[in-house]
Amino acid sequence: MTREEIVALLGALERGEVRAAAPDADGNWVANAAVKEGILAAFRLGVEESSEAGPLLFRDRDTLPPRRPLPEGVRVVPGGTALRRGAFLAKGVVVMPPAYVNVGAYVDEGSMIDSHALVGSCAQIGKKVHLSAAAQVGGVLEPVGAVPVVIEDEVFVGGGAGIYEGVRVRKRAVLAAGVILTASSVVFDPVNERELRSTPDRPLVIPEGAVVVPGSRRATGAWAEARGLSLSAAVIVKYRDAKTDARTALESALR
Repeated sequence: MTREEIVALLGALERGEVRAAAPDADGNWVANAAVKEGILAAFRLGVEESSEAGPLLFRDRDTLPPRRPLPEGVRVVPGGTALRRGAFLAKGVVVMPPAYVNVGAYVDEGSMIDSHALVGSCAQIGKKVHLSAAAQVGGVLEPVGAVPVVIEDEVFVGGGAGIYEGVRVRKRAVLAAGVILTASSVVFDPVNERELRSTPDRPLVIPEGAVVVPGSRRATGAWAEARGLSLSAAVIVKYRDAKTDARTALESALR
């Protein structure tokens, strides 16, 4: 891939003409390997270049600088935020300082990225999503066939929550502050008396409208049980109905 082709790809990503991942006809998310290969090529072919912003000094690949100019219709509040080349932000997105949106990420209309929040490389964020302060949405570049983290429309992600390793959070779900989800997480759903896990061919999926809070479960084994040890666990305590907004659902679940 040439540098000219990389520039064209990054521009197409920024305009939302191509995406690192998208849903297929059945609603399953599929990675666009060609896009991810192009982003990796941008790292390989770029050369280190120094830059500055006021008193701050940086050195990064010249193929992947911060976006300039900023996307039209996106509000970026002053205070240390960086939007990297190849990231798409739709009209109506608000970014509070400091926050970081990495290459290949897609953030749809009306979403809020709060202070100290991260949208990782190739992560897919839907419409009217709220990423609260210090929320971390992990990125996935390699392997190129791996689907990145997907946060669908109207999801509320609480402060300090972390979603990593290709986890998919479906529409209108609520993640309370401090919830951590990875590919190896087991999510307990007492409402439906089931456990949710990823499989080799399917990511961990948080169901639509689920309200997830941090919980705990007893550690197994006589030694652990004798010492009262427990492990953290994500627990679905209820499901939102059509009339319940995210904050109301979360507040009632935590009482």
